[in-house]
Amino acid sequence: MSQLSSALFDVHAGQGLRQFAELAIALLLSSLIGLEREARQKSAGLRTHTLVGVGSALFMEVSIHGFGSMLGIEGVALDPSRVAAQVVSGIGFIGGGLIFVRKDAVRGLTTAATIWLTCAIGMACGGGLPLLAIGATAVHFLIVRGFSKVSERITSGTALDRIELRLTYQTQQGLLGRMLEMCTGSGFRVTDVQVETAPADVSTAAEVLLRLEGSGSAHPLVEALTELDGVRGVALGRHDDSTE
Repeated sequence: MSQLSSALFDVHAGQGLRQFAELAIALLLSSLIGLEREARQKSAGLRTHTLVGVGSALFMEVSIHGFGSMLGIEGVALDPSRVAAQVVSGIGFIGGGLIFVRKDAVRGLTTAATIWLTCAIGMACGGGLPLLAIGATAVHFLIVRGFSKVSERITSGTALDRIELRLTYQTQQGLLGRMLEMCTGSGFRVTDVQVETAPADVSTAAEVLLRLEGSGSAHPLVEALTELDGVRGVALGRHDDSTE
């Protein structure tokens, strides 16, 4: 029994108090990030971030300590970084599942990036780098809490123009995407996209209403859209939030 106990908790086998402490640190730090996401009612909250952080730490422990019995065997070369590399690749599947597109707006990017960071923090804990993990956790709160206030102050001091563009265009592949790209490249943010009924006399045409917000000039954008091959008409109007 004593031999079994010493084998289970042998520090050299990667199952000592240090490894349990590293998992505990990963649990604590990932839980802090998860609580912040939970408080903001994001799609990935406390449980998801905690599981990602602890799981990543455990993968690192296995990568570093789990294959020690293979050392010394002829023809066997161990690379602990291989498991870590696979963890980085695998976390992309979870992050990708959190990102979705609603109309023209992309949602979930920050939450996916937070999952990615939590994975890195867990790996740092499992790799014996707890100070870096604690520092990265502090940076997370600085970014999600502090940077949002800075961006709010910047945008609040800028007068934004709200316009509407009604576009009639040929239904050719990629044309709508090109028009949206031109709008964003002209200093506007697309806040709404509404596909209208195509004119009855033109079966190959489509009509879309774009609501834009930004500090750019609307008239050069209208000129550029009008000259775009496949665009049949551009109507410019003003958008007032009070009418919604």
